[in-house]
Amino acid sequence: MSKRPSGLRLSVKAEVKDFFAFVRAPSFSPRLPAKRAGDGWLIDWFGPLPVGRLVLWAVLLWLVNLFVLAPIAMAAVGAGGAQHRLNLTYLPWIQIVFWAPLIEEMVFRYGLRRPSQLFLLLPISIGCLFIGPEWYIQLLLALSLYLLISRSAWSASERLPRDASVAAFCWALVRGAPWRWASYKRYKRCFPWIFYGATLAFAALHLYNFKLNQAPWYLLPLFVLPQAVTGLVLGWVRIRRGIGAAIFLHAIFNAGPLLVLITLLRLAPDLTT
Repeated sequence: MSKRPSGLRLSVKAEVKDFFAFVRAPSFSPRLPAKRAGDGWLIDWFGPLPVGRLVLWAVLLWLVNLFVLAPIAMAAVGAGGAQHRLNLTYLPWIQIVFWAPLIEEMVFRYGLRRPSQLFLLLPISIGCLFIGPEWYIQLLLALSLYLLISRSAWSASERLPRDASVAAFCWALVRGAPWRWASYKRYKRCFPWIFYGATLAFAALHLYNFKLNQAPWYLLPLFVLPQAVTGLVLGWVRIRRGIGAAIFLHAIFNAGPLLVLITLLRLAPDLTT
């Protein structure tokens, strides 16, 4: 088995190689940054962010989408008679740059490394996704994250009995204690399917961006091909660098095209018609 490089100072070539190796066989390999002492939950959220490298990945995604994936998607949309829902007169940049990256990463990728917390956070995150940034939804999400922060040190040192009952197992899921028995091993064996499933669900969500107009079903995957590839990169970043890095990259990725679009609209207001 080849030795995978570790640490923060990976070359771009090494990271790209690691990404393709991960996509071929998704797994819980060590994070790219060297593991540091401290609470794992806090490291997952607030660990060291290689900002320059994440920006570089965003640029690579923009280029691949612009010159390869977007033309394919646009051709499929045209062939299927669908229309994009984008309203150029109303661009909710706060939702696009801040809310969507946070909530979509919480729904589709947070639980990839922390399945024991899905029972608590996934229903709340799905509610945030479909209801939007209402004040009570933001309060509920903030309260949930606060509870996880306050429990993180205790949960990290918790040792569950090997012969725990089903009831104890379910309670461990709710309270966010780490898995210590065969269920966790089974999850790891199923992880590739879970990872690809989460990526496909993330891409499928973006079909809402279109008015399908009875477009053929076999063209629908092409409509969201850019989101599918972007989801693979975000999933890799989530596993290798943490949920904080994935949210940060997602925000950068959304902000770039939005900034270009806003600039074009100011220079050429007739685009709105």
